[in-house]
Amino acid sequence: MASIDDKNGGEIGGGILDEQSQKPQVPSKLPVLLLRDVVIFPFMIAPLFVGREKSKNAIDVALSTNRMILLLTQKDMEVEAPKREDVFDVGTVALILRMLKLPDGRVRILAQGLVRAKVQSFEEDGAHITAEVAVMEEPDKPEQGLETEALIRNVRSGLERAASLGKNLPPEALIFALNTDEPARLADLTASNLELKVEEAQSILEIADPYKRLKKVFELLTRELELLDVQSKISTEAKGEMDKLQKQYFLRQQMKAIQKELGEGNEIQEEIRIYQEKLRKIRVSDEVKEELEKQISRLAQMHPESAETSVVRNYLDWMFMLPWNKSTTDTLDLVKAKKILDDDHYGLQKVKERILEYLGVRKLSKTIKGPILCFVGPPGVGKTSLGKSIARALGRKFVRISLGGVHDEAEIRGHRRTYVGAMPGRIIQGIRRAGTENPVFMMDEVDKIGADFRGDPSSALLEVLDPEQNNQFRDHYLGVPYDLSKVLFITTANLLDPIQPAFRDRMEVLELPGYTEEEKLQIAVRHLIPKQIAENALTAKLISFTGGGIKKIIALYTREAGVRNLEREIASVCRKVARKVAEGKKTPTVITAQSVERLLGPPKVFKDQLLKKDQVGIATGVAWTAVGGEIMFVEATKMPGKGQLQLTGSLGDVMKESAQAALSYSRAHAAEFGIDSKIFSQNDFHVHFPEGAIPKDGPSAGVTIATAFLSVCTNVRVKWDVAMTGEITLRGNVLPVGGIKEKVLAAQRAGVKKMIMPAVNKKDLYEIPKKVIRDIEFIFVQDVKEVLKEAMVESLGPAPAKVAKKPGKKGGEKKAGKA
Repeated sequence: MASIDDKNGGEIGGGILDEQSQKPQVPSKLPVLLLRDVVIFPFMIAPLFVGREKSKNAIDVALSTNRMILLLTQKDMEVEAPKREDVFDVGTVALILRMLKLPDGRVRILAQGLVRAKVQSFEEDGAHITAEVAVMEEPDKPEQGLETEALIRNVRSGLERAASLGKNLPPEALIFALNTDEPARLADLTASNLELKVEEAQSILEIADPYKRLKKVFELLTRELELLDVQSKISTEAKGEMDKLQKQYFLRQQMKAIQKELGEGNEIQEEIRIYQEKLRKIRVSDEVKEELEKQISRLAQMHPESAETSVVRNYLDWMFMLPWNKSTTDTLDLVKAKKILDDDHYGLQKVKERILEYLGVRKLSKTIKGPILCFVGPPGVGKTSLGKSIARALGRKFVRISLGGVHDEAEIRGHRRTYVGAMPGRIIQGIRRAGTENPVFMMDEVDKIGADFRGDPSSALLEVLDPEQNNQFRDHYLGVPYDLSKVLFITTANLLDPIQPAFRDRMEVLELPGYTEEEKLQIAVRHLIPKQIAENALTAKLISFTGGGIKKIIALYTREAGVRNLEREIASVCRKVARKVAEGKKTPTVITAQSVERLLGPPKVFKDQLLKKDQVGIATGVAWTAVGGEIMFVEATKMPGKGQLQLTGSLGDVMKESAQAALSYSRAHAAEFGIDSKIFSQNDFHVHFPEGAIPKDGPSAGVTIATAFLSVCTNVRVKWDVAMTGEITLRGNVLPVGGIKEKVLAAQRAGVKKMIMPAVNKKDLYEIPKKVIRDIEFIFVQDVKEVLKEAMVESLGPAPAKVAKKPGKKGGEKKAGKA
């Protein structure tokens, strides 16, 4: 748009000045018409709109004389009353062809550019602006060399290319440009049809030399062609994208029509609507919401029967079924929680106290993170059922998974959705089953997790069981973070050793040792017997157990740390009574100590009952196992030979080294115990641990082996009801060992009256029930000599051996030797 003295204007035309006016006679003084944002070139025709009074007067003066007027362009289009310094020095003398007065007071003229003119003087005080001008002469027929001809051809081809790229060029202007050989006419024509800034157009107008002017125009034309190329490329890409979108829209509309005819498609649309409704209601983070929106959008663009559709649908179902920000309210009544724990389990005071401590802190602080507890103990002590009781005491949902034998990391973190049949890991599955984000989550048998070339699930659990990290747990299937910090994780294990150290470090270990006989009695009365009576369709009127009957089952039919076998024996008694009731017997059955043997058969023989008398070369030890403590016998004997040591009983390296240390100690201190040193060079020694199929290892049998060795060498018997444990050194020191509570309970079950243990282990008796401590006499030792003093029937040493010679003649010593 070309405007003159206001901000409206007319479009530059493409008209060409007729040949009849090649050299017009231009007066020296001309009225001036000021242009705001356009430059008019010679030979061009342009419609102009005039609004300022001085400009209208200038037009009237021009029309009343020779119809010529000087067109000058303002330097700044915003100036309303420009002065001499506000306009350029060079303008175009134009011929007014037509004039039309518009209803709004403006004037519209059609002007032809004639020649260039330079202002010599400027008068602006009158009713219109007048200027003295000097016409800028051009050569009549400038010489055209090869450079000029080449430049003309380049400009022509540039105009043709611009037209082909979509440049809006008037047809007559393009025809004239292709047929003219005058560089001046071609330069002005081309410049008038380029979208130039005022400064660029004015610079071309001020160039008098045709060749230089055409060269400048060609530079600007080249820039315009580059812009047109980019514009055309953008337009083509946009058009291609629009065509693609239109094609997709058309195909979708066709698909909808086909599905409508087939009665299909409504289901997927309804499904999308349901998902979108769920998305509006769900409260999740921005990252999760963005992923859900993305997947819903993908589903909307898929064919209902494609394989990918079911994958996306399953993913959305999983995401919307997870309990985002949905949790249960904790029961923070500590008295009620304590009652629930006591009702469900007898004993286990340490664990109960830890749960009540957590509840107490939870009551005071709402932001506490769930602890990671690890229950370690032998089978059958109630680790799993304790987790259920904790959930009931807290008022939370309970979910349990078993990790025994799991060897694939994907079981924990899930599979990526690229795999066929992918699904979330067991953690997310458990959360979904619970329906809340703060359940009690029990992971059983963490010590039996596999680790091989297929993966290490325990390493994947490091993030899950770390309260500082699990608030951003990422399951591979979900692909977005899920907060596990509110979950109370409980793990169970029989052994701590197989658990990875970093994994073990994240958990608070609570040990659950085996039960005493009194605890088993109470558990049977409170829990096992009522449960089995109900499971076998009996009532308390049809069957009852006496305390003596239960104790006999515990003592003579079971020998375990837990109560599983005890429950099986009680179930066996209940089944036999149920059969009699089914046969017609309606009288109550009372299970007494006398009737137990009739119902269960003869008492079972356990290995700790085999030794009931003092013998030479047999010492009683105690061992810790994964299923609790056990009595372990050590047998030693000598035979003619060369001093070799043979060890049998499936022993580990540590236990073999303990036997070597015991033999070395015996040889080094032979004189102190009245032993002839030749016995070690003239005899071979054999140490055996019964139950050879069971692997045995550890240093805690050191004092037991040494006692058996010295008993064989001195021919002095060892007390059968004295159990012992402790590691031995070559100097005879007794070092502390582990598993004291399990070992003490095993000794109590076996009827041991006296137990020898390292003095340092005295502190470990703190957790043992007082009744057990009252039943057993504990001897704390620091040296092997103290062990021998308590374990042997007779004292060892040179002096007692000499005194014992006289009674030996009467048969006392021979009697001991025969034994």
